[in-house]
Amino acid sequence: MTIITNSEPRTGQWEDALTLVALNQDKDAYAELFKYFAPRLRAFGMKMFGNEQQAMEMVQDAMLNVWRKAQLFDASRGCASTWIFTIARNVRFDMLRKKQSRKDDISADDLWFDGDYPEQESNSSEHWDTMLMSEKLAPHFDALPPAQRMVMQKVYLEEKSHQEVSDELAIPLGTVKSRIRLALDRLREALDDTRS
Repeated sequence: MTIITNSEPRTGQWEDALTLVALNQDKDAYAELFKYFAPRLRAFGMKMFGNEQQAMEMVQDAMLNVWRKAQLFDASRGCASTWIFTIARNVRFDMLRKKQSRKDDISADDLWFDGDYPEQESNSSEHWDTMLMSEKLAPHFDALPPAQRMVMQKVYLEEKSHQEVSDELAIPLGTVKSRIRLALDRLREALDDTRS
């Protein structure tokens, strides 16, 4: 079975591949998932760790989890790429926790490669609470308007700074921040709805 073409992936392609892996342990579908996502996860890992070995360890662990947990993917709750990048982010956190358990303390530099610290906003405790909740909110990303979803994915999944997103999308920094604020409000509402 060949899923990928030379053109852009079609809508639902990766969701279909995950379904084949979940139902039939389809190795061809998994190979296509691996071929497409492994380089993207490696780039994500290099940005996070700045170390090829750690990045590749994260890719291997994340893609192994995709194979093992494919049956847990629910297309009605979000797209495959968000689910896979959430797995990778969780693997990254696990790797940092293991590193921390081997050391008495861990510095901020171990968490944020190259001093690329997250931008502080006026209400930083709310900002950090929001980051911690992002894992639970990942399924609600698809409900966001495309412009807000794109900014949120770049900031929270790709962990780019607000300025990097502004430069990459050629939009003002204020627009990036306002889209984040609007998206966070929508995601908070979605979380409140799931709690009630």
